Amino acid sequence: MRKPFFAAALTALLATGAAAASPMDLTIIDRAVADFTGAEVGQPGGAKLPVDRRLKLANCESPLDMQWFGRDQRSVQVVCPGAGWRIYVAVDASFSNANRMPQQFGEAIIKRGENVSILVRGKGFTLTRQGAAVEDGAEGQWIKVRASDQRTETLRALVLRPGQVGIDLP
Repeated sequence: MRKPFFAAALTALLATGAAAASPMDLTIIDRAVADFTGAEVGQPGGAKLPVDRRLKLANCESPLDMQWFGRDQRSVQVVCPGAGWRIYVAVDASFSNANRMPQQFGEAIIKRGENVSILVRGKGFTLTRQGAAVEDGAEGQWIKVRASDQRTETLRALVLRPGQVGIDLP
C-alpha cells in the first residue's frame, strides 16, 4: 500500500523538477530590455544585440529587476531574484542624440502623470530614479518631473524617449 504513495510522490517530484528546470525564453528578456530603454534591439538607445541564445538560464517566475549599469549607462543589468541569475545587456545609451534641441517638437511621447525613469548624469556617475511627469513632452523637449518620493519639488528634465527623461550635471 505504501509503494503506490511513494511512486506517486516520486513522479510528482520529478515532474516539478522538470518544470522548474525549463529554460528562460530569452525573447522575454529582449522585450523587457526594449521596454526599459525605450528602444528596440539595434536602435540608438536600445540593446546592441539580442541576448545570446546560447545562454541557458533558469525560468524566471518573478518579475525581472532591471537597472542601468555602469557610469555611462552602457549596460542594463537584468536580475531574476527568484532564479538567482544576473546578466548584463550592452546598450547604446548615450545622451548625445537627445542633447540636440530640435527646431520643432513632435508629438508628445510622455504624458502628464505618466511614470518615468529620471536619469541624472554627472562627471563619472549616473543615477536612475523613478518619478512622474508633471507635464506632457515630446522627444528633445524639457519638461517638469517629480521624483516618486517627493510631493512638491519639481525638476526640469529632457525627454529622451518614451518613459525616460534625463538631466546632465556639469
